[in-house]
Amino acid sequence: MNFESHLENIKKTDPEMYDWILKEIDRQKYTLELIPSECITSPSVLEALGSVFTNKYSEGYPGKRYYGGNQFVDEIEKLTQERAKKIFEVEHVNVQPYSGSPANFAVYTAVCQPGDIIMGQALTDGGHLTHGSPASATSKYFKSVQYHVTEDGEVDMEEVERLAKENKPKLIWVGTSAYSKILDYKKFAEIADSVGAYLAADIAHIAGMVAGGSHPSPVNNVHIMTTTTHKTLRGPRGGMIMVTKKGLEKDEDLAKKIDSAIFPQLQGGPHNHQIAAIGVALAEAMKPDFRDYAKQIVKNAKALAQELISLGMKVIGGGTDTHLMLVDCGKGRGVFFQDALDVAGITLNKNTIPKDPSSPFYPSGVRLGTPIMTTRGMKEEEMKIVAGWLKRVFDQIAEFDLPEGKKERIAYLRDFQKKIEGNEELKKIREEVKELCQKFGIY
Repeated sequence: MNFESHLENIKKTDPEMYDWILKEIDRQKYTLELIPSECITSPSVLEALGSVFTNKYSEGYPGKRYYGGNQFVDEIEKLTQERAKKIFEVEHVNVQPYSGSPANFAVYTAVCQPGDIIMGQALTDGGHLTHGSPASATSKYFKSVQYHVTEDGEVDMEEVERLAKENKPKLIWVGTSAYSKILDYKKFAEIADSVGAYLAADIAHIAGMVAGGSHPSPVNNVHIMTTTTHKTLRGPRGGMIMVTKKGLEKDEDLAKKIDSAIFPQLQGGPHNHQIAAIGVALAEAMKPDFRDYAKQIVKNAKALAQELISLGMKVIGGGTDTHLMLVDCGKGRGVFFQDALDVAGITLNKNTIPKDPSSPFYPSGVRLGTPIMTTRGMKEEEMKIVAGWLKRVFDQIAEFDLPEGKKERIAYLRDFQKKIEGNEELKKIREEVKELCQKFGIY
């Protein structure tokens, strides 16, 4: 795909923005993206996202709009809903959430009242910000109870059960953003049912794998599922809320409550171009080659994790069952590893690890995954190469340790940046990375 040929208008009208777009194209082409919450959409998804549907305002739902001229918007929204219902085997789908966090807040709005007790996995233990983290508004409007992982890196189901019985939450979240094991949806359902709680599965990270059959679906155990559409599902940046058969059995008005929470309670007009692009991505997810991709994500992640372990790196939980893994870099050293990898042409994100001895600003780990490398066509053999690069970069930061004092950290990190920018080994790796990327294009 020749991106430049699709940018002729912006090249004429806004050359400054055109230049930045070209730089980002090159960055994506010639660097390795290992951030597990990112992926690459198809050209078809990009075309839908840039379509004339962006021009139309359409508050409301199909057949019940507050504006005229929505006869075709209605059709693309219904088509997208039906595709999602078929893929995820659910009774009702709302495709209007602007993204994952708004979708999750709509769930709160639909089933909770301010001050209700909610439960979710702690952010530092791999949970998501919107599942009641102290840093999120969800803990401001609701009483948040957080559960954790055990020493072996798996969710402490005994703690989940104990906390649920002690607190009787209105809503329990099951779902993560930095957790590499398959969750026990059946056990979560038993716990939620025992206390009368709604159980919501946030499948944002695993949606593509669920769609492709390489990860178990929570659909038969939960009342609600939420997801983004831009991670393993390979769609545009967007969100969906799904109501299951079990959800409607618990509350026959649940679908109506969800729809009302999105509009008019939290959002105005939907982003129709985004919905069209989600629809295209869902059509792609129904094809046989998507199942191959979904399976390869997991194969690649397992291969990458095991190779890192064989090279002496510490992978939390001793491996992965999904698309991602956490690597323990040592106290407060995640930022060093992330920044050094940037110089080497490899992108991932610093991340807290369970019982992190440092802070979220200077975490001890990094999070990495395989969706983009898999989309580019890489397989297990390439994962061994990537693991080798990661170890070589890690060796380059061995001499650096985060100072205890806050003032000392600023100067120390500034000096660190200067040293790694001139590091010859990192420059060498960057050239090797570029050479591999040229063999596996993003389109």
